[in-house]
Amino acid sequence: MGSTVYRKLLEQHLKILEGLQYESGLFAASKKGEGEGYDKAWLRDNFYECLAFEVLGDYDIVRKTYRAILDIFKKHEYKIDYAISKKPEYTHQYIHPRYNPQTFDEYWEEWGNKQNDSIGCILFEIGKLEKEKPGLLVQSDDDRRVLQKLVWYLSTLQYWHDPDSGMWEENEEVHASSVGACLAGLMSIRDVQGIEVPEELIERGKITLDSILPRESKGKFVDLALLSLIWPYNVVDSAQTKVILDHVEYHLLRERGVIRYKGDRYYNKNEDGWSEEAEWTFGLSWLSIIYEKLSDKEKAKEYLERAKETSTKLGLPELYFSNSTKYNDNTPLGWSESLFIVALHEVNAKRLR
Repeated sequence: MGSTVYRKLLEQHLKILEGLQYESGLFAASKKGEGEGYDKAWLRDNFYECLAFEVLGDYDIVRKTYRAILDIFKKHEYKIDYAISKKPEYTHQYIHPRYNPQTFDEYWEEWGNKQNDSIGCILFEIGKLEKEKPGLLVQSDDDRRVLQKLVWYLSTLQYWHDPDSGMWEENEEVHASSVGACLAGLMSIRDVQGIEVPEELIERGKITLDSILPRESKGKFVDLALLSLIWPYNVVDSAQTKVILDHVEYHLLRERGVIRYKGDRYYNKNEDGWSEEAEWTFGLSWLSIIYEKLSDKEKAKEYLERAKETSTKLGLPELYFSNSTKYNDNTPLGWSESLFIVALHEVNAKRLR
């Protein structure tokens, strides 16, 4: 890919992604005003959406987003305090995974709100950025106080065997991807000055993760979410990495994306909800990033080209219906745009300097 084509493509998708950010700093999951509620702000989506700006060195946007996230935790600190004092019995007592991007209020409708990985990913990124750029995000004792409470929150939950709804907000199980996110978050945030992370919390996570892998959970043999354990979290060894990639590519890879798992009913073309699972576009970019990190340049370029082919005039969709050129209304999806930008940068930018 030539430098002109690369820069034009990068600018095009960066503009799309920037258009999803609210004045508060939070990002919508998809276009504002979209009818399925994707104009809301998910903690997890904001984590993934910010990765593009991080890799491009735009720390002003990253800072603004994470300052907003810290403000969310402070606004709902009473809830965190309650969950620390006593492990939540009901879903609504857990820290909520999504918020009004302007008021920072929770949404009260029924949802798969037990999402431990959404806390793990925020701790992971704050710890990572503080190590690279001290003071970028953690600026006061109030910040340290609320971050420490998130550590105690995961401790009270006993995250290593706490069933949650996982990355896809569905059935409650102990998910490898959720345990891995929390483990990565705790390992990262312990390097921030003033934050205490007992070693036991990390060891228990490692033991559980190794016992579940290579499965995602008791009910799922393989899942797209497992890619997060390779990148960005880097909590699996080379042997585990190989097995995860082999399973994802053999069982889940499709022409226009990667299905989340076998039997996924979300946008499934089959009326019975089987065999025609939707193809998620960001899976292709995710594989490209991972293969670039593994120094497999050819596969990284191959998956990037395939991801590029899934783009529409509006940007990258959330998904395509099985074996079709029809995509859903969650277009552009911020997560898809961000991972495509990261892949585009990682595969091309170093070669074009």
